[in-house]
Amino acid sequence: MVFEYLGDNLLSLIKYTGYRGLPIHMVKELCFHVLVGLDYLHRQLSIIHTDLKPENMLLCSMIDPSKDPRKSGAPLILPSNLDKASLESGTVKGRVTFYANLTNNQKKVRRKSKETAQDFAGNTAVESSQSNGDLPNDHLVGSANVDRLSNSDAATASGKESVGPKKGSGSRRRKTLESVDLKCKLVDFGNACWTYKQFTDNIQTRQYRCPEVILGSKYSTSADLWSFACICFELATGDVLFDPHSGDNFDRDEV
Repeated sequence: MVFEYLGDNLLSLIKYTGYRGLPIHMVKELCFHVLVGLDYLHRQLSIIHTDLKPENMLLCSMIDPSKDPRKSGAPLILPSNLDKASLESGTVKGRVTFYANLTNNQKKVRRKSKETAQDFAGNTAVESSQSNGDLPNDHLVGSANVDRLSNSDAATASGKESVGPKKGSGSRRRKTLESVDLKCKLVDFGNACWTYKQFTDNIQTRQYRCPEVILGSKYSTSADLWSFACICFELATGDVLFDPHSGDNFDRDEV
């Protein structure tokens, strides 16, 4: 399936602010576009999204224009050896050539990966045959160093301070943020259902789950509006409104 080319999701926009939240006028504009989409879903199509969250709302363009291939001049598709005539005519020959090229590229990637793995295994065997006492500390790659690296990577991925703007780039990021096109669209309808026919009671991501779903009651379009309100708070503050955790006598799904 081919969809229109869209930009960053709203979670990326929140991260771009260093989890400090967006200015209220920007939050209002984003919310306007989301509400227009929800109104169309609920009233015109009789659809409940059931999984609204910042990741499922995409801007119509990239936050940073220099990374937008439509504006930078970069091709939107991977180059291939297809001749232009066969591509435009859509002939069978063109399709066969395309799949043949794809298969050859896959073979090259697999062969390269195999060679790299063999080289890595050989180097590891040579290094392990040497005594650790003969190597300086900065050449030792022990489990402690690996653990520190893993923890550092995890902190970079989930820690708010590491994701925020780097020192000295604040003014540039503010200017970029001020020029962002705030038009956005709802995506990911894999868990959506009809207003008149629901397929499951287990809906919504925990942080955006409405009370009626938590209590196991019936739900309708208001479930999306609860999630939307939680997202409004997150856009304005950079933090989630609800962050359920499990306890000694209850699971985090029960909070």
